[in-house]
Amino acid sequence: MSDVEVKAGKNGNVYVPFEKRTGNESIVYFTRDLSPAGLMKAYEKVDGNICECGKTAIKLHTGEPHGPNIIPPTWIKEFVEEELPDATIIETNTYYKGDRYTTERHRKTLEINGWNFCSVDITDEDGTTLLPVKDGKWFENMSVGSHMTKYDNLVVLTHFKGHTMGGFGGSNKNIGIGCADGRIGKKWIHSHEGEADMWGVNEEELMEKIAESTKATIDYFGKNVTYVNVMRNMSVDCDCAGVEAAPVVTPNVGILASTDILAIDQACVDIVYAMSAEENHALKERIESRHGLRQLSYMKELGMGNDKYILIDLDNNEVRIFPKDCVQNLKPFEK
Repeated sequence: MSDVEVKAGKNGNVYVPFEKRTGNESIVYFTRDLSPAGLMKAYEKVDGNICECGKTAIKLHTGEPHGPNIIPPTWIKEFVEEELPDATIIETNTYYKGDRYTTERHRKTLEINGWNFCSVDITDEDGTTLLPVKDGKWFENMSVGSHMTKYDNLVVLTHFKGHTMGGFGGSNKNIGIGCADGRIGKKWIHSHEGEADMWGVNEEELMEKIAESTKATIDYFGKNVTYVNVMRNMSVDCDCAGVEAAPVVTPNVGILASTDILAIDQACVDIVYAMSAEENHALKERIESRHGLRQLSYMKELGMGNDKYILIDLDNNEVRIFPKDCVQNLKPFEK
């Protein structure tokens, strides 16, 4: 392996091409159907381990007030009513001060954004609990909302997009930051103990800490966790930016689903990289400038999944060996 390839495995600003990866393959399902029906079609391929006899949490990023790019609540309403009528959406309060910093303000924001069709559990409302981080470099435990342990299943429903600090926000960021509680867990991830800078962690360390936080949660749920990523309205900014998010310049793609967190996030990144320079330049620059690719390589080092996969095209009932096949002549349809 060349020096460049070795660096690519560690440095989050260097993309590892599909053909350079090693190891086993996972299955990722793909549809261009950006609608509640498409969401359900993708989810139904990966729902086998979501036990109907247990309590199910849906981890969403519900967004800042009037955020234009979140997964439409109307889609989620249809999805919940059809697929998971007894499920609860879960969230945590934010580390930064704003409209989701306290539970009271957070609940007002949920109402503004239309998340009033089912119960929403702000899991750190009543305190925190610790989940172990197995084989972690930075953490032995991660602090999450105390309500987390009320649930038996976790459906991770993610709006894939860019992120101001993480480079991109996929399933890993949705859990790693989104399940860490607002006062302790998120502080551990973003800062160093005893330092005044609340955002003092460098890029590579941040990506590794996010992945370790995620690992604590998915290890807790074991096989009873599944992932759906929606590639729509992909600003370079997270939904934390709300109405201040940068304009969307990356084309819509579709919806992906998998039981492998690394495979689904890697597939989304691969699809972005397979676009033309005109289509992907902003998001690609955001990912690399923040060393966001380290999320992927570190998840692989932690044994959280495979970065090789087979992509199943649900619209054409075909196997796609490489995501570029899904990007060429891409015409997503949205209802």
